[in-house]
Amino acid sequence: MAKRIKVTVTGANGFVAKNLRKYLSKHNIDLISISRSNFKEYDNEVKIISKNYDEKIIINKIKNSDVLIHLVGLGKQSVNIDYEMINVEFTKHIVNLAKKAKIKKIIYNSGLGVSSKTSVGYFISKYKAEKIIMSSGLNYTIFRPSYIVGKDDLFTKFLKKQIKLKIIEIPGSGNYSIQPISINDVVKVFHQSLDQIKFKNKIIDLVGPDYLTFEQYVKLFSKNTGTKIKKINLENAYYDAITNSKSNFGVDDLNILIGDFKGNYNKLQKITQMKFESVIELLKSGRLL
Repeated sequence: MAKRIKVTVTGANGFVAKNLRKYLSKHNIDLISISRSNFKEYDNEVKIISKNYDEKIIINKIKNSDVLIHLVGLGKQSVNIDYEMINVEFTKHIVNLAKKAKIKKIIYNSGLGVSSKTSVGYFISKYKAEKIIMSSGLNYTIFRPSYIVGKDDLFTKFLKKQIKLKIIEIPGSGNYSIQPISINDVVKVFHQSLDQIKFKNKIIDLVGPDYLTFEQYVKLFSKNTGTKIKKINLENAYYDAITNSKSNFGVDDLNILIGDFKGNYNKLQKITQMKFESVIELLKSGRLL
């Protein structure tokens, strides 16, 4: 009888983690899931609540897990919490925990557009995190996702709120492109990467087959809802992002959008041998609403 895989997941309450935990549980993976706040657990799952991911609370419970999936990340910083604290220093803490717990593999969710040449604060922090993982001596798989979409991702929730107000604001021209991927495909890729050798020490773009503009995405999403689409001056959008902590788009959100990053979908498909869902067809079906 094959040995069951034991997986530790950080950031258990996040959108990707919730969907991933549910999928892995159904596929008989033993889970140890950690979050700062309480959450509903699935079958085959041990729940750990720890605000600071305290080593004394966690270490014995995660010992000898086969894989650690690190899904904690910060996408918008403030005076109270910044990228360096969460994306860099906290990743360092998680890597140290993994090594002490004798976990051999780590899977990390980074971001599409991360590179050594970036000047974007968010990407710099993710690049540093990648380097920490790559130099850890652990077997690693690093995913660089574009927008991961599903019924309850942050972007979908934002658009649904805007639809209720009957107006969606688009920064600038809206002609910059995105390469969204369905959460249903993401969880399958993560599942494959747990123990398949072809994922060892790889950095892989996590992107879907469709490359469409932000405006096209918004129009398809809001089709038949009677919602008006309003383009706002990019300079005004940046001013709002800089001066208003509750703005719809943060500075780095805008940087990432207009960066027009394109991922290597062919490499992802070649490694996984999967048929990926068309997000355009998903949007046309109205299943995200």
